[in-house]
Amino acid sequence: MAQTVRISLDAMGGDRGAEVVVPGAALALERRPDISFSIYGNSDIVAPLLQARPRLREASTLHHCEVSVAMDAKPSQALRQGRWKSSMWRSIEAVKTGHADVAVSAGNTGALMAMSKFCLRTMANIERPAIAAIWPTMRGESIVLDVGATIGADAQQLIDFALLGGAMARILFSIERPTVGLLNIGVEEVKGLEEVRTAGRLLREANLRSLTYAGFVEGDDLGKGVVDVVVTEGFAGNIALKTAEGTARQIGSYLRAAMNRTWRAKLGYLLAKDAFDRLREKMDPGKVNGGVFLGLNGIVIKSHGGTDAEGFAAAVELAYDMARNDLMNKISQDLKNYHRGRFEPRDGSEGDK
Repeated sequence: MAQTVRISLDAMGGDRGAEVVVPGAALALERRPDISFSIYGNSDIVAPLLQARPRLREASTLHHCEVSVAMDAKPSQALRQGRWKSSMWRSIEAVKTGHADVAVSAGNTGALMAMSKFCLRTMANIERPAIAAIWPTMRGESIVLDVGATIGADAQQLIDFALLGGAMARILFSIERPTVGLLNIGVEEVKGLEEVRTAGRLLREANLRSLTYAGFVEGDDLGKGVVDVVVTEGFAGNIALKTAEGTARQIGSYLRAAMNRTWRAKLGYLLAKDAFDRLREKMDPGKVNGGVFLGLNGIVIKSHGGTDAEGFAAAVELAYDMARNDLMNKISQDLKNYHRGRFEPRDGSEGDK
């Protein structure tokens, strides 16, 4: 790809829109100076924010959009009202037309996925896309997908998700052959839904060159980080994500309540507040900003809608990493290798099935 990573931004997405997007982009540019931005949004709002940041202004092209997608808009409503003209649509369309390498939005998740699917379409041999989340673990970080794009999945779709997540893990974690597990109600091969068991058998038999299938993992393994990639369908994945986020907030609430009981506890809390804050953020997958839409003919990154400038900068840097390290070509090659039946046996020799 070109020396400069070209990122399109939906400036109006998120709870605070351009007030977070523009400062976040400026922070990302400080750390990744080889970025150029195409910013889509209301110029009356965005232009003054760019004017106050000369370096970002020089690295950006502003495209005026009068229409923005509301955070509570239904996907069908967003498509009807925002297709072709909203800041969200046009930031995605920039990827389709080749004017950007990756798009980033903090807008409505359902609308963003609907527009991304409609505009970019799914890749060859991919029936449904997935949202991949970066998950904090005791070992560092893992990737979990799908966390909400696809409700229900058959065996082949779970295998596709494994390939998509594996390609992302190779970039994010710099691992040549990441470990992948299927989320299940037990680790025994006889447990779980038939589609999950079938996907596990096929992945084990495939012995793919791009990943190592590690078998089934259970819910409590998510936080342990026993594998690099956890694969599930979107219903279970979204419940797991929301449960983890809620548990992190619950523990934070318990700690605050316990530390307010006595003056000694209050003093101890004040002295250890930074440590408690780091603990809460470490436990909450929602604090690791940036979900990656996988399986489309282009890369789209979903930032949390309520994030701050630093969080949005993290989503932009994730977009940078995915584009700079050629995620699309890695996914495409992995899919071709699988669907052509090319596998690499354990002894390193290449064979066909």
